Amino acid sequence: MNAGPDPFEAAQGLLAGIGNTPLIELPIVAEVAPHSRLFAKLESVNPGGSIKDRPVARMLTRAIAAGRFANGRRLLDSSSGNAGISYALLGAALGIPVTIVVPGNASQERLERIRAHGAELVITDPIEGYDFALREAKRLAAEHPKLYWHCDQYSNEDNWRSHYEETAAEILSQLASRTGETPDVLVAGVGTGGTLTGLGRRLREVRPDVHVVAAIPETFPGIEGLKPLGHPGDIVPKLLDASLIDERISVSLDDAVAMSRRLTRFGLFVGPSSGAFVHVALQIAKRGRFPIIVTVLSDTGERYVSTGMWNARSSGGERQRRGIEVNEPIAETR
Repeated sequence: MNAGPDPFEAAQGLLAGIGNTPLIELPIVAEVAPHSRLFAKLESVNPGGSIKDRPVARMLTRAIAAGRFANGRRLLDSSSGNAGISYALLGAALGIPVTIVVPGNASQERLERIRAHGAELVITDPIEGYDFALREAKRLAAEHPKLYWHCDQYSNEDNWRSHYEETAAEILSQLASRTGETPDVLVAGVGTGGTLTGLGRRLREVRPDVHVVAAIPETFPGIEGLKPLGHPGDIVPKLLDASLIDERISVSLDDAVAMSRRLTRFGLFVGPSSGAFVHVALQIAKRGRFPIIVTVLSDTGERYVSTGMWNARSSGGERQRRGIEVNEPIAETR
């Protein structure tokens, strides 16, 4: 009797689609610094639509090799959404049951995508914030050790190593082929701390004086996926190597959303954390001291439609009259 296809072997095609994302140049920097160049990794092209596919793939494949899911044990972790999607889609492909603890203010698109892959959702009170979801996942893992394996992206070393060995290596190779140079500045944020730590460590080995800038959101309303470091009571990720950070620049949700909207005019449709990084990168570029700046565009803007950040406003080919949208063609000007 055939045992059926090996789930790990069957998922190889999906796993191969993770990473090796394009490094694109953002011409928007010319508006404030004509002599600087801004490059960003377009992470929305990953199968799960975000940069989180990278660490989740590494964490899961190594957990499988270590036998973490024997006897039907479930993968458990907390997520504000993007990592949850990565866990759900890779869990489905690899035959691993998945439970994700998610704060209730996660966008509807994220929740529906996680459900679509068959993962179990535990929704926590949105008023309690993301750190409450993290604590709830730890509580469930402690109370049911035979039922769950807690991946814990906040402390799992494979998180930052995925960016050290893959994302940063790609940036260095792609940038060298385009410019022959290494980055002068890295702009990133802190969610779990994996991206900044992994990229920062690898880039600093190659370029010891690379200037590492952390984009820090306001405490309220905050920016999805980013932590306002230093706020009393906040959980500081164990993975974060804060010694890498040379400078912290605050950014508001309004600034982040405004920049995401501006990037649509350059053909990009990205979420608010990406807008925050580009906003901060332009502040750095204005100083005129850094020729090459790199950052990441973490996820797709399609994940935020239900939040209202893309609500149409009168511009370009859109017209409004007495507050009612007008859809008839615009008359030609002769």
